[in-house]
Amino acid sequence: MAGSHRAQRGGGRAAAREARRQKARKRNQTIAAGAAVVVLVGGGGVAALNAFGGDNSPAQKVGSGPSDDKSSDANVLADDKVLLDAATAKPLAATGTWAVAKTSDGSTAPEKAFVCQSQRFADPAGLRTWVRTFQNATTKDTAVQYVEVSNDKAAAGKAYTSVVGWLSQCSVPKTRLTTSYVTTGVGERGVIAVFGQPSGTKTRYKTIAVTLAGQATMVLEHDTLAATPPPPGPILATANVAAKRICAQSGGCGAGAPVARPGLLPSSEAPGFMAPVDLPVLDEIDKPWVSAPAKTGGGTGCERMNFTKAKATKFGSLTYVTPEADVPTVFGLDDTIAKFATPTAAGAFVAQVRKNVDGCEKDVSTAKVKSTGTIASGTIKGESWLASYDTGGGNKFTYRIGIAGSGDRAVYLVFPVLKDLDISDTAFNETLTRAAERSSTYK
Repeated sequence: MAGSHRAQRGGGRAAAREARRQKARKRNQTIAAGAAVVVLVGGGGVAALNAFGGDNSPAQKVGSGPSDDKSSDANVLADDKVLLDAATAKPLAATGTWAVAKTSDGSTAPEKAFVCQSQRFADPAGLRTWVRTFQNATTKDTAVQYVEVSNDKAAAGKAYTSVVGWLSQCSVPKTRLTTSYVTTGVGERGVIAVFGQPSGTKTRYKTIAVTLAGQATMVLEHDTLAATPPPPGPILATANVAAKRICAQSGGCGAGAPVARPGLLPSSEAPGFMAPVDLPVLDEIDKPWVSAPAKTGGGTGCERMNFTKAKATKFGSLTYVTPEADVPTVFGLDDTIAKFATPTAAGAFVAQVRKNVDGCEKDVSTAKVKSTGTIASGTIKGESWLASYDTGGGNKFTYRIGIAGSGDRAVYLVFPVLKDLDISDTAFNETLTRAAERSSTYK
């Protein structure tokens, strides 16, 4: 079965190339016309967002856009004094002192001010844009505050959703969404996203707060090198200070104390499946992940899965590959979701697969299986393994496999281990957990 699984994977690269073209066209249509997406909030609730964007024009924004006459206040945030300064940026880091490095307006703003930014302006027809960068000489951390001012609150809402869409569809190489939150009490609404970029033994974390406040959309990014993901507290507190300065002029001040609750960013993939930015980072690959439809199989040999016999009410699969990278065509990661009539039925299926894999060496003489960890997070419970199959003639196929249950759903991942193309046990388990989290929208 291992050999047949690889043969099936061999066509994934060509399919993914076409999927990439289709996704690019779809993304351009979304930017032009808007599309419905969802964001998961704490407790498993789902809130609908409407994602809008503008064109890719790098036109200067100097306060004389074509829609200025529609503005409720064309002079809102006309002065850079509304931005954070060295003193008010202090909550970002407990150590060292911040200094303002540079302040730019719409005519001098860079093409990309923060990670995952897809175009120069989220609202090209808006009033103005401010970009201020900061440096911390002690910690070597950097930060940037990006503020776009739209002609009215409706346009600002569209700009805000465009920025959130940029983050959720991020395709920056070697960048993974580590954690994310939904914020309340800071402006009218907001999110915090923590992106990780491995750098030696540590990771370069880019923590971003996006806030909507009246006519303004604000992005605050803090970049730091650390061993673990930063907590949301520092950027939440700083974003709250910044938002109050802005909303004093533009409106949209938040009600209540600032709070950040765990919640996933939207995904443009099929409901229930991971976004490419959820996928693990490999040192050898500097190209983005791309998804493509996949056929649902029975596993690599040990799992002995049959979703029909198990009476799953629905199941499906996606494969994630890197078609632009110089890798074998069998490289990639498969994500399968199965929905059952009850949580009990899903739990029983997961338990049986775990039993099959744990005892595989007794039933499959050519198999060597090693457990690589268990996961238990809220309602999510599962296990992962490294399974190798010796097919004779010096041929051996090795896979990372994982199964997890969450509510009435079961999630199965498989990742073929190739020469110089592997991830750690921890990275695979984090991906399995994220896949289970995403599965909550699989209906």
